[in-house]
Amino acid sequence: MTIRVVIIDDHPLLREGLRSTLQDHPDITIVGEAATGQEGMKLVRECPCEVVILDISLPDISGIDLLKQLIAERPQTRVLVLSTYPEKQYAARSLRAGALAYVTKDSTSTELVAAIRAVAEGRRYLSSEIASLLVDAIAPDEKHFPHDELSDREFEVFCLLGRGMTVQQIAEALTLSPPTVYTYRARIFFKTGMTSTPEIIRYVIEHNLLAVR
Repeated sequence: MTIRVVIIDDHPLLREGLRSTLQDHPDITIVGEAATGQEGMKLVRECPCEVVILDISLPDISGIDLLKQLIAERPQTRVLVLSTYPEKQYAARSLRAGALAYVTKDSTSTELVAAIRAVAEGRRYLSSEIASLLVDAIAPDEKHFPHDELSDREFEVFCLLGRGMTVQQIAEALTLSPPTVYTYRARIFFKTGMTSTPEIIRYVIEHNLLAVR
């Protein structure tokens, strides 16, 4: 069986690298590529595929939101998240949103191919680095952080606040009303115990949470 793959990633060199890597495997065929979430969703609707390789950092939509939309509209399509970011919070949120695999972009080509084949069969796959992080995360003595308490949308707003974006800018970026963003910000302050945007900015930088969008 040939595994039909769609790639959604805004980096042309990454997509070129994937084409080069996968062309040596006759059971895997790239049937489409997209640079934005909107283009990617349209492509998946029009182009049957078994596996979507998805970057969670896209220019027009949160990769997590796109992942949820893909799963809702095309439950038969399996998603492999290929990300620059090895932090466990991104892996955990991706898996909870419906991804079957989370692999970092510095993984070997052998690992990537194994992940694609596993996902096409409906099996979960984690790169060795991510698996180790998630195992550590569920250890009894693992330290939990304030941002672990946030919902996916709250986490997204939290990270954008951490990039220094204003409420108005976040509202425009996420297609939300400013009052809705203010509500999310209030929930973030309550759940994390933080009291100001500068405090959030420091926290986001210190914990390497600048990956959103």
